[in-house]
Amino acid sequence: MKILSLLFLTLFLGKGCEAQKNEDLETTVVEYVANTRGFYKKIVVQNKTITVSKDRRGDDNPTPVKIADADWQKIIEAFQKIDLEELPNLEAPSKKRFYDGAAIANLKITYKDKIYESASFDHGNAPSEIKKLVDTINALVKEKE
Repeated sequence: MKILSLLFLTLFLGKGCEAQKNEDLETTVVEYVANTRGFYKKIVVQNKTITVSKDRRGDDNPTPVKIADADWQKIIEAFQKIDLEELPNLEAPSKKRFYDGAAIANLKITYKDKIYESASFDHGNAPSEIKKLVDTINALVKEKE
């Protein structure tokens, strides 16, 4: 009986933690910005919606678009693999942004009221630790354009 109670308690607590994690992800904001002198794109993912702005002043009033459940799952899976504390320390795999060979990109994540921000990297060539999340977000934007 003790084993059965312990098993039930473990399952119950595990589901509670998973539900809490999903609630935290609902309030998480992921911002991806890529820009050069003549190019600007800001992608904001929050609460199953994605918003794209192409005006650096923010005058374009972008409309949030709902993300399909399957795509949202991909974002969650990619997000959960990121060590947020290490985000500022990630090293860019290339340096084309230094000579206008690529747009300068940054990833900013607001999670549990704390902001985590990456160092700059080349648009289209994110550090391997965040590549899946960045590529998933950019692929969603391409689908919607």
